[in-house]
Amino acid sequence: MPKILAAACVALSALAMPGMAAAQGAPGGAPENLRPTRDVAVTYRLAGVQGAEDQVMRMAWSTTEGKQRVDPPGGTGYMLIDRGANSAVMVMEPQRVVLALPPAAVAAMSQDAPPDARFTRKGTAQIAGQGCTEWDVAVPQGTSTICVTGDGVMLRAVSPLPNGGGASRLEATEVRYGAQDSARFRVPEGFQRMQMPAPGEAPPAAAGAGPAAPAR
Repeated sequence: MPKILAAACVALSALAMPGMAAAQGAPGGAPENLRPTRDVAVTYRLAGVQGAEDQVMRMAWSTTEGKQRVDPPGGTGYMLIDRGANSAVMVMEPQRVVLALPPAAVAAMSQDAPPDARFTRKGTAQIAGQGCTEWDVAVPQGTSTICVTGDGVMLRAVSPLPNGGGASRLEATEVRYGAQDSARFRVPEGFQRMQMPAPGEAPPAAAGAGPAAPAR
């Protein structure tokens, strides 16, 4: 179970970067789109998280279903985010476990840009063969820099870590547009459902170790 929680935390740390999950029309003259407007799959290089070496993270969006899939580093599982239902789960295939994320974690990935966020346009860049516009995103916790395409694909996000611990960096290495297989965005049937604990709560029992907490 610790490996499950660690994988989920890595994915959450990347998705929680300011501007990563902001909705369209964020205040302060933000980009027109900060979520993909068409189906796409992106491979990212993730650096600076928990002092680990550079890692690979994959994300895919099905805009017709309003769903997102995140394959964090390590291949221990994947995350499914349903924007319409405002829910997210971590799927662990080897353990046949579906771990429902707590509401606070889901909100961090899907909420609108905070009212005090301020976007400042910087310039343009070419990343993974795609053009994007760079923006500084200032919030009370610090200033991040993002680079996003005109159709809402995040190609780079650099965000400061707490306590002067450097910065997290998420940068696309490959972008593939095209219809996504809807099966990749569905929760598998027959898996044990569990609830990921909120901060400060005890972790759930491992699969097969007793009754699991019901998913909310």
